Amino acid sequence: MQNLIDKYIKGDKVIWTIIIILSLYSIVMAYSSSSNLAFRIAGGNVTPYLMKHVLIMVMGILLIIYLQFFNFRYFSRLSQIGLYVSMILLLVTLVFGVNKGNASRWIMGFQPSDLAKIILIIYVSRMLVFKQVVIKDFKIGLLPILWPIAIVCALILPADFSTAALLFVVCFTMLFIGRAKVKHLVSIVGGAVFLFLFMILLNLAFPGLLPRVDTWQKRLTSYETGTKAENYQAEMAKRAVATGFLFGKGPGKGNVKNDLYSAQSDFIYASSIEEFGSVFGGIGLVVLYLILFFRSIRIMNKTDSKFGAYTVFGLSFLLVFQAIINMGVGVNLFPVTGQPLPLISMGGTSILFTCVALGIILNISRTVYKDDVK
Repeated sequence: MQNLIDKYIKGDKVIWTIIIILSLYSIVMAYSSSSNLAFRIAGGNVTPYLMKHVLIMVMGILLIIYLQFFNFRYFSRLSQIGLYVSMILLLVTLVFGVNKGNASRWIMGFQPSDLAKIILIIYVSRMLVFKQVVIKDFKIGLLPILWPIAIVCALILPADFSTAALLFVVCFTMLFIGRAKVKHLVSIVGGAVFLFLFMILLNLAFPGLLPRVDTWQKRLTSYETGTKAENYQAEMAKRAVATGFLFGKGPGKGNVKNDLYSAQSDFIYASSIEEFGSVFGGIGLVVLYLILFFRSIRIMNKTDSKFGAYTVFGLSFLLVFQAIINMGVGVNLFPVTGQPLPLISMGGTSILFTCVALGIILNISRTVYKDDVK
């Protein structure tokens, strides 16, 4: 058994431990929190959703193991092609994708934004290395990195504001870590805020012109001043957190999940607290994600590869920031965004591309620690 583990479990063992814990926990939560989904679609039978989730988790773990054995520098070259492929897929999805709630996010059961997030972060890491000497020059150093960020985020934005904003913040932080001039970065943020406000004003002047902007406005205004009816899911999530208190009701014994439309995805953190309490189901998850991030920072500081360092930081920050947003929504700190909790929320492409990110991080950690992480 030990030989099998040594053969296939490479890199940072602490990160591997977190992956296993979160994966097993996600199976428990998938079984427990999908009751509403099963009742609405499958006559109350949870088994098909549990089996699908387990299959996806197994595929994800196998994907992590497979990605450990690449020379991670190949990812830099692949990102050049992957960037254009992801842009095309995002455009196709925007035009021909499955429309739900005035948003086209899926095409043939696949969500291209999950691929685009990984590819763009790897590409930005690559460009930060090549442009490091001239990064403080806006035209020569920074602009060639900015245009792919702008195009990918713009293609995601009409269907999924939260993902576009999340990706923008991650890439912006990478540019800061990559020593871009602060005044240039402030100008970029100012431009992004101006564009957002312009879209809001344009939609106010011509109601219905931008349907998704209507959705953003409603979420923001209902979060601030909405009635309980308008904030139904958020109210149910708060009730789940309150009834879970310190140690929870126990696995499978939560009640609020039956009234939560997205208990298995957007509000799985609230379900976690209701059943396992604020100590284990709440703070425990926060600690695991923070350990994942700090271990990734340790890898970033120890690697001799600048590309590897930027990539590890970008991917780990993406996962942890996404987790923070999901948990913030679950306890009603943020408006509803639709961001899944990495490795725990039910979902196909979300879980698989989370595993891709973790596989790349472990790949780089393997070259740092030579399988001897302490």
